Amino acid sequence: MKLISDELIAEACREKKVTNLATATIGEVLLVAIYIEQKTGIPMIRMDQGSPGLPINKIGIEAEKRALDAGIGSVYPAAAGIKELKEAGADFVKAFMDIDINPLGCVPTTGSVSGSYGALIACLHRIPSKDKVLFIDPGFPIQKSQLRVIGAGWKTFDIYSHRGEKALRAKLEEELSDGRVAAIVYSSPNNPAWICLEEEELRVIGELATKYDAVVMEDLAYFCMDFRKDLGHPYEAPYLPTVAKYTDNYILLLSASKIFSYAGQRIGLVCISDKLFNKQYPALAERYDDAGIFGQTLTAEILYMITSGCTATTQYGYAEMLRQSCEGKINFVEDTREYETRARKMKEIFCRHGFHIVYDKDVSDEIGDGFFFTLGYKDMTGEELLVELLSYGVTSICLSTTGSDQRGIRACTSRMSEDLYPVLEERMAQFEADHK
Repeated sequence: MKLISDELIAEACREKKVTNLATATIGEVLLVAIYIEQKTGIPMIRMDQGSPGLPINKIGIEAEKRALDAGIGSVYPAAAGIKELKEAGADFVKAFMDIDINPLGCVPTTGSVSGSYGALIACLHRIPSKDKVLFIDPGFPIQKSQLRVIGAGWKTFDIYSHRGEKALRAKLEEELSDGRVAAIVYSSPNNPAWICLEEEELRVIGELATKYDAVVMEDLAYFCMDFRKDLGHPYEAPYLPTVAKYTDNYILLLSASKIFSYAGQRIGLVCISDKLFNKQYPALAERYDDAGIFGQTLTAEILYMITSGCTATTQYGYAEMLRQSCEGKINFVEDTREYETRARKMKEIFCRHGFHIVYDKDVSDEIGDGFFFTLGYKDMTGEELLVELLSYGVTSICLSTTGSDQRGIRACTSRMSEDLYPVLEERMAQFEADHK
């Protein structure tokens, strides 16, 4: 028997002006869930919003306090960022990715959302004939929303059927051959499927990005959180696989939100390759009335217009966390491994009650456990499954909103806790009984 009636779900959608749960944003699903909780008193198991569920890193807090006590808050921060953060960012990329990058190209942003917004604008403006962005989906839906704001178009494909060197090369050649793609965007590990691109796939992406002059925007929000590998040891192999090994056309997006649970402070870095940072584009010079140097234009003309720089004290906090990570004093991989444990327990409950993992493989290996996973149930569409799970007090989002062609929903582990596993077990046992 359902905990929540279809009528109440419909009422919640009407009251919160949510016209279609299949295309609902995370925020809209959240509004519906809160309405239902308030009406029924039934606590929801929240698998919708990917907000960190671990304590904030205290080393960052203490560094921010010291900066405030030193009077930093009275001075405007430079758009290019403080020296300490730029140098720590370059060291961090070297320590955990084995990539050499000039600190000049490590520019702080108010989270990766701000970073990707500015980077997309710069990529689209650098060459007038390149007017589209290619998303290797499923992916983070906000980046497409950013293109709607910019007024730019995009192309997308679901990587589900194009894994491996040969299949991915053929698909990318098809998508890039018209020469109109300005940037290629993906994350690894991936939101929502937790897939991780393998070395050969990254090599293909890098080679074709160079061939067709497209900038790869590698979103590393879940840095080193492929817990199947022994990552996270500074200056020691194995290093985090990256496209930066295979092309000079790259921008890395690094965020403090997940690896340091520092989401509320809104701080990240765009790390631009030396060659791309210093490359001159006549179209940028004409549009922005400057020298047309990619990195300078992105920093001083675009990012500065979005946020006028990042909060100075937060930069000191981020710099200290990065610095201590490079020195081996912070083990952010172990600090975040709780997400692996939660995913494993949650998957076991769901799968025992008839669900299946939609994106279940990384080419040949089983998908890892981490911040996100995907669920399907028999032949239900994503919308049907989302609504049915809502009826049993479990929230999620449809895979269709992430660019996926597959049937199912995304589940986030961040809000799970020990006391909720028995609740989830009980609700999914009832779900299975009702759907036999």
